[in-house]
Order: sequence, then C-alpha cells, then structure tokens
Amino acid sequence: MPARIGQKAPNLAVSEWVQGRPTNIDKEMGNVVLIEVFQVNCPGCFSHGIPEAIDIYTKYRDRGLRVFGLATAFEDFDKNTLENLRLLLTKGQVIGEPSRILGQYGLLQTGNKLNYKIPFPVAMDKLFTFGPLTHAKIMDFIEANIPDFRSYMEKDRASIYNQVQQYLKGKQFSAMTFEEFALRGTPSSILIDKTGVLRETIFGSNGFLEGSVKQLLNE
Repeated sequence: MPARIGQKAPNLAVSEWVQGRPTNIDKEMGNVVLIEVFQVNCPGCFSHGIPEAIDIYTKYRDRGLRVFGLATAFEDFDKNTLENLRLLLTKGQVIGEPSRILGQYGLLQTGNKLNYKIPFPVAMDKLFTFGPLTHAKIMDFIEANIPDFRSYMEKDRASIYNQVQQYLKGKQFSAMTFEEFALRGTPSSILIDKTGVLRETIFGSNGFLEGSVKQLLNE
C-alpha cells in the first residue's frame, strides 16, 4: 500500500547511503524530517530543488530539522545511476541534461561541477525490475495517483488506463520509495512531522516548502 498523508510514514527503501551516516525515518522521531527527492539527470533539481533544501537545512538544522537527499530513477535509467550519484557527491560533477542546461546559464564551474556542495546525508533509492505488466499493476498505479479514478466516466477511465499502460510499458525499473510515496516527478519534497506522520508531498519548487517546515517545527 502507498504511503498516505496523515498516517505513519514508511521507512525509505534505500540501496545505499552514499553520503553521511545511515539513518531512516523511524530513527528520527522527535525531529521534523524533510526528504528532498531528485534525479541525477534532472536540471531543475540542481537549479531549484536542492538549493532550496540546502537553504532550509542551513536555517533550521539546529531547531530540530533533519534533511536527507534521496536520488531516485523513474526514467533515463542509464544516467540516473548509483555511479553517477557517487560522481556528483565526491567530485561535484553533473552529467547529461544538468551539464548541458546548467552550463548554458553559467551555473557550473570548470569541469561540469556544481558551484555548491550538498551538505546533508544522501542515499540512493532502491530499484527493482518492474517485471511483467499486469492489469493489477496498472490499477495499483492509477489508484495510487488518482484516488477518485472509479468515479470518472467510462470513456475517461479507458483513456487514463491506456495512457498509464503505455507509460508503464516503458519502465525498465521501479524505484521503491518513489512509488511508495506516489511521487509525480522530481524535484519532490517529502515532509514528516515529529511523530513520524507523513504530512505533505510537494512536486516542484513552489516557494511554500519553507513555510510548511516552519509550521511543523512549531507544533
């Protein structure tokens, strides 16, 4: 079952902690937890998502906030790899689209390197082979992302079903944490309160994340 807002958050499914000490949600009770989910081949993650998370980490890390980075992969599986994550964290080097797009805007140092370092622990999401595509898998995906799917008109349900079927046919792997929290893309932020309850998932960088963090810290 996918994680639900207002319920206890499941632990992150991690293949490896690449930076920082290994931890997880159940070990951080009493703290607010912010998990910044990104892909190595995601320009917006490096231009907006991660810098926003770093800013929040710097401001609130001494007030009971824990911030983790989680590299995931739901596409471009040849680039969103553990090896490229290690390259990012050990040398600051980006690859693929981030290298091209951030370079165009002068946001990289010589050698395709970021002009900042990620200061908090970072893990790699656990990937598994998606396996044969079945009706049950298609419906699980739909119901996790469109809870009121069954209330749609029949023709709309059929259209959504076909779109999801085509999308899932192109997936070589599935990322466990990404799927369990029913995230829609990257960058995404997962917010968990001091009691370990999932309070919010945010897709994109909308400027409201800091306000949500402050609210949870004040509870």
